[in-house]
Amino acid sequence: MSRPRKTPEQTAPSLYQGADGQWHARVTVGRRPDGTPRRRHLQRATKTALREAVRETERSRDAGERRWQTQHDPTLSEWVEHWLETIVPNVTRPKTQATYRSQMRLHVIPNVGGLRLSDLQPEDCESLYADLIANGASIHTVSAVHRVLRASLNEAVRRRRLVMNPVAVARPPRRQHVEVNPLSIEESKLVLKAAQSTANPPRWSIALALGLRQGEALGLMWSDLDLDAGTLTVRRSVQRLTWRHGCASTPQGPATCGSSRGAECPQRHDGGLQLVEPKTCASRRTIVLPAPLTDELRTHRTVSLRRRVAANPEPLLHPNLVFASASGGLVDPRRDNDEWNVLLTKAGVRRVRLHDARHTAATLLLLQGTDIRTLMAVMGWTEMATAQRYTHAVDELRRRAAQSMASALWDTSPARGAAR
Repeated sequence: MSRPRKTPEQTAPSLYQGADGQWHARVTVGRRPDGTPRRRHLQRATKTALREAVRETERSRDAGERRWQTQHDPTLSEWVEHWLETIVPNVTRPKTQATYRSQMRLHVIPNVGGLRLSDLQPEDCESLYADLIANGASIHTVSAVHRVLRASLNEAVRRRRLVMNPVAVARPPRRQHVEVNPLSIEESKLVLKAAQSTANPPRWSIALALGLRQGEALGLMWSDLDLDAGTLTVRRSVQRLTWRHGCASTPQGPATCGSSRGAECPQRHDGGLQLVEPKTCASRRTIVLPAPLTDELRTHRTVSLRRRVAANPEPLLHPNLVFASASGGLVDPRRDNDEWNVLLTKAGVRRVRLHDARHTAATLLLLQGTDIRTLMAVMGWTEMATAQRYTHAVDELRRRAAQSMASALWDTSPARGAAR
């Protein structure tokens, strides 16, 4: 009686050296839907390294750890393109999608996109980061690439395409700590005084008093304000989205319109200034207005509407906008930023970024004794680590707390000291 034939899983793979000088083997890792063996090709520079790779693959197979559960082992490029075009649009905002596409197609796919997804190692990622920095990329750019690539492969793990995420193991370059650069109370008062001669004084009061993000402020509608109750609700944001080709272009190939930029495509779509959802769930929030700002907004509503109607007899594109362009449309964030810089010059205040007005609002709230949880709710933050960037303000609060404790336990108040 003949012995039963061994299954492909029970047969040791043969190792051979190819014409390319590399050592090759094919390991059976499972079965296709039609029942035929599915083999994985392994390639290493030495026979010893190949034997170890074969043993590791067989251990994973026998333990039920299947790195890729479809009929082929895709390249990193194939997975990333699938993630960008099929998965990302369902879970992120358009601006974020454009950023992800740019980072992956500019920095990742050309460098490591040819690697098989299951072959990608943490060392490959670290080598990529080092090469990007050597070619002039900033630490900020490399950190962003690391985060997006990690998110892409986290999804591969979640969908059981990978056992573990090699990017989560890789060590990205250490990010430099950037201290916030807020305006002082005196500087803020000078800015607000100078803003009274501008077309939209409350725009800058909202920036410095409430700390709204630029897009959130420019997306405000009068329906978001309850001036009788003295509240403001953030429901949307203005963003400039990247134009996409409408012609028969491919993710990596040339566009049929002949232009490399989607903005120049005759059939472009999904770009320009648009109103979008807030950045996070925490960004959709209601804020109580300071009384002087409520009065300022009442005046602005009357003056701005009269001015817009006089300048544009035709129906306004966005009649409900709190801050609108001369034509009644959305304000371009770049123009808004230019107006901020002009305002600082007029006020005689040092040049800081418009986003530093948001830092100013957070700092002033902290210095006035606002607790961290309330501050996070006002600013629309989701992580405590964000508040910890304001160490200069937190240190001042700690000093005040120490002085209060000294007064309570050691009777060190100036008045009592004088009485003794």
